Amino acid sequence: MTSFLYSGEFLVLIFIFNNILFRAINVFLRYFVIRCVLIQFFFFFSFRQSAVVLCMDVGFSMSHSGLGEESPFEQAKKVITVFVQRQVFAESKDEISLVLFGTENTANSLASEDQYQHIAVHRHLMLPDFDLLEDIQNVIQPTSEQGDILDALIVSMDLLQRETVGKKYEKLHIEVFTDLGSPFSEDQLDVIIANLKKTGISLQFFLPFPMNDEGGSGDKTDCAHSHKPQNSFPRKGLSEQQKEGLKMVRKLMVSLDKEDGLEEIYTFRESLEQLSMFKKVERRPMPWPCQLTIGSKLSIKIVAYKSFTEEKTKKSWIVVDAKTSKKDDLQKETVYCLNDDDETEVQKEDVIQGFRYGSEIIPFSKVDEEQMKYKTDGKCFAVLGFSKASQVLRHRYMGHQVLKVFAAKDDEAAAVALSSLIHALDELDMVAIVRYVYDRRSQPQVGAAFPLIKNEYECLAYVQLPYMEDLRQYMFSSLKNNKKCTPTEDQLLAVDSLIDSMSLVYEDESEGTVEDTFKTSKFPNPQFQRLYQCLQHKAFHPDSPLPPIEKHLLDMLEAPQVVREKCQAPLEKVKSLFPLKDAGKMKEQKTAQHIFKDNTVDGPSSQKAKVEDDDVGFRIADLAEGNVTAVGSVNPVENFRVLVRQKTVDFKEVNQQLIKHIHQFLENRGHLYYSKSIDCIKIFREEAIKLSEVQCFNDFLETLKKRVEDKNLTDFWEIIVQDKISLITKEESEGSLMTAEDSKKFLAPKEKPMEVSPVTDEGDDVDDLLDMI
Repeated sequence: MTSFLYSGEFLVLIFIFNNILFRAINVFLRYFVIRCVLIQFFFFFSFRQSAVVLCMDVGFSMSHSGLGEESPFEQAKKVITVFVQRQVFAESKDEISLVLFGTENTANSLASEDQYQHIAVHRHLMLPDFDLLEDIQNVIQPTSEQGDILDALIVSMDLLQRETVGKKYEKLHIEVFTDLGSPFSEDQLDVIIANLKKTGISLQFFLPFPMNDEGGSGDKTDCAHSHKPQNSFPRKGLSEQQKEGLKMVRKLMVSLDKEDGLEEIYTFRESLEQLSMFKKVERRPMPWPCQLTIGSKLSIKIVAYKSFTEEKTKKSWIVVDAKTSKKDDLQKETVYCLNDDDETEVQKEDVIQGFRYGSEIIPFSKVDEEQMKYKTDGKCFAVLGFSKASQVLRHRYMGHQVLKVFAAKDDEAAAVALSSLIHALDELDMVAIVRYVYDRRSQPQVGAAFPLIKNEYECLAYVQLPYMEDLRQYMFSSLKNNKKCTPTEDQLLAVDSLIDSMSLVYEDESEGTVEDTFKTSKFPNPQFQRLYQCLQHKAFHPDSPLPPIEKHLLDMLEAPQVVREKCQAPLEKVKSLFPLKDAGKMKEQKTAQHIFKDNTVDGPSSQKAKVEDDDVGFRIADLAEGNVTAVGSVNPVENFRVLVRQKTVDFKEVNQQLIKHIHQFLENRGHLYYSKSIDCIKIFREEAIKLSEVQCFNDFLETLKKRVEDKNLTDFWEIIVQDKISLITKEESEGSLMTAEDSKKFLAPKEKPMEVSPVTDEGDDVDDLLDMI
């Protein structure tokens, strides 16, 4: 983004600011009434739930099926199962009831001696759960009885009216699953139609066959969904009772809605196709009230909502006992221990945060953390200035959400003021640069607020913009200057043709319409779909392996079939114009083990460790644990510690390897190597005390002091003195003869130069890593 602060002089900014305010005042009255109404009507709605009755036929005819076909009962059960699964995983607030007709028993509030028989309310209105799914899977079975479908409708209507009293529902709905094979009485059909209209209850039918016309011509005007070629029952296979049932359903649905009534009749098969995707989790719109400020004297009450944000799976994973599957059977306890042989426990109050800064760790307490935090006054949506929309580059939008900013509810002045600002920005083709802070605990953001004007509403759309550290600048050589990369005219045309053939936009020139054929916003997230599929399977089949990924999930993110077909010829053309040639054998790349291998181990080269061609199990972690055979220069401290603990090599041999690397590091000089040498000396001293190998360390340190004097490494010795790395005293280890006074004298500076012995052990080369550096 070219920042608005650098797009011109300060006076230009003042001019823009005054221009926008002037235009805002001019349009203040023009948009007063209509904009207030539209904003308030569009967004400030109450989040209501629905009440749904699933009315399922379990009578005698539902269990009959043709050869090689599923029975209508099994098909209906599948549709209901998928529907309830969607509601459960979406955490829907809709309440669901299940009414069965054709049952052997009778269980409903309207039943009398000969009325409303063989109808049972299996489940009253409540939120769907896995108990309902389990009942549908295992409890509900077809019977040898028959039930009146219209009586079942009346029972469902009565249940909805009685169990929704005193509650607010956005929708009352009945879904009927039947094959229309049971006899019924039409005596109360008109009463049913009148009551459905009066109470506002919507109705849908799900059948095993399409809703064809009586003559079987398949008129599309009478058959809402007859375009589906597959159906479970051919038209000629319908019984006289089912034909009478179709007439009754047609009359009922057309009476409720002459134009679209038949659109609410579905087949089981197409319903499964439409319900194959798990429903997304419903989110209640959470308002973010704040004040939009321009300067110190202009303030507009606003409320913002998330319009787009990355959806993540709900963090419902918990650790449970493997045998009982209960969380309460486990207790989690975190213990901090020192990295020593005894694993000494450290109390929680003795632990603080540490920030790794280079090779050092900077301690940071809770008090420091609080003092470091950016202090804000709380929520903020302050306009810092204005910029041309063209200055805010689209490819530099960032953040995880887009906010839509509306005027506060029931505040007409705020609605008019915000509307004026929105239209002024739109007319000037400008955006507001905003400082956004969610709350006092949040870090401030800088973003752009764009004017967004629709027929139904208008608002500001806020998008976060990057700071300097967020930008990634890369330099690449130009392809234009490389003759080898210059395409021919034929190659350019071939690629153009390929791009055109793979267009995901359909343009109808006759009607002047443009249609997106690959709307990702309409695709469910395959990750969620797969997760819900597996959870649902495990809920009912805990001991069986997970099912394969469903084909529609694999096909969902593939290119559309029409695009794949259109691009075949251009692809062949590109393939012929851009031939692939064998470039010959590539030079073998060195692995990390080749680079970091230790070449300082004594012995002939033939005995040194080699990496076999079939050694594909190499891991960097092996260098720090089981595969460590010598102290290397890459991580000498850890190598030394591992070898000492393994006790597979004599301590004196291991410390000689470490000493050799210390000498090599000092030969290279520089702070990096000094720091590495200090770490080696510290670990040597620490392990020598633990293993009572005091004399080894003290002899080494005295020799090192002479070597430092001889090599004139005074800057390195100053670090030794500052870190107080001295001889091991008898207070630290019983095997030492040194006193504390001796230790102090050892580090004290001497007036006379020390006499040093000639160094004899300097013949070894620095290992591969140091050579590279």
